[in-house]
Amino acid sequence: MEVELTDGNVKKESVSRPNQFPPELAASVKWLPVTQELSFQKFIEQSDLLEEFKYDFNEKAELRHTETQSPFVFNYYENVLERNSKRYQALGRLLEQYIYELLEKLCKLQKVYIPQEVDKEPRSFFFMSEGALTNHHSVVLVLLQDQGVFRAGQWSQQAIIHHGLHHGSQIPCIQMALQAHYDVIVLNPNDNFVDLKMEKEWKSLLKQSIESPSLKMAQAESFLSFQHPLQGLPKRCSHTPEEHVAYVWDHFISRTEGKNVAFIVHGYGGLVFMDLLVRRKWEVMSKVYAVALIDSDHHVGHQLGSDGQLLAWIKHHCREWVTSPKPLDKLAATVLKKEFPVVSAGTEKHSLAPSSSLQSIFKYFKKALKAKTTITFSQVPIETRSSTKRKQSA
Repeated sequence: MEVELTDGNVKKESVSRPNQFPPELAASVKWLPVTQELSFQKFIEQSDLLEEFKYDFNEKAELRHTETQSPFVFNYYENVLERNSKRYQALGRLLEQYIYELLEKLCKLQKVYIPQEVDKEPRSFFFMSEGALTNHHSVVLVLLQDQGVFRAGQWSQQAIIHHGLHHGSQIPCIQMALQAHYDVIVLNPNDNFVDLKMEKEWKSLLKQSIESPSLKMAQAESFLSFQHPLQGLPKRCSHTPEEHVAYVWDHFISRTEGKNVAFIVHGYGGLVFMDLLVRRKWEVMSKVYAVALIDSDHHVGHQLGSDGQLLAWIKHHCREWVTSPKPLDKLAATVLKKEFPVVSAGTEKHSLAPSSSLQSIFKYFKKALKAKTTITFSQVPIETRSSTKRKQSA
């Protein structure tokens, strides 16, 4: 078992390896093309932190040292905890920007800034496929991750660093959705503030430069030291995850032409979805046909109360995959969570639950959509000779 410490380190309590990415699922995903243009190492070379991070993703999408092929080492500066922690944070920021690039260049998603009417102040953004708002017959899949330092395109930064992009990023999920002809909306609920001074220093490090190597190293050292107070400003309409999701729902998801919207929510994302369900009750119940919750932090009693309509809706439209020692999809109902079906995610690790349950979730979406279509057609009255005669005689 591994436990991530607050400083980003990983304490090993016993030997434990993540479930292997299912072969049948991996085969259906066109993974990162082995090209220099999309390599993580080239991305790092554009910053002044190359000496700090000689890492790249190998053919298995695992983060490895380019010279030794060893996994990421936290204790780079021997026994200097604060400096190693800042280095870990800097790696997380590089991964954040790299995943954004993959969403645009590999998955062909569009970056949409919000609020739309503002352009001279800090703004958040999210990603969506080109036809998400206009494809009438398409399913729109919305991805909503847990709370933390990770941004759009990530289920878990820790999982990306220690287990690879297959497990920690949302790229496999997005590609599966696109291959199934879904449209995709990737939310960015944790992008709530901007630190103006840090943003300025960070951008200076990412710029191509002709400065001397010694000066570049001095800039990198300065960045890693973080010797300044935070100057955070909230981003309008994204001050909290709940505010971010409500804005994207009101201005984008609710305006999609089709009525087949599905959600995958992880951890705190489950609480945020239930908040949206309560706030936009009739809109959500009419447009969303299936919700896959993964190890969710929601609380039905506190959030939905005794609203019979909402309780009936989640019973028929929600399913949860929870961390459990049981095999994938085995019933894993708990005393606290019995409002809808609860099954095992096939892993005991919260950060690996999305990748472990992904194949099962897409099967659930397919089955739920088929059931919804059947119910819709069954409600349409069928014309018969007798009914026609009754109309004519009336």
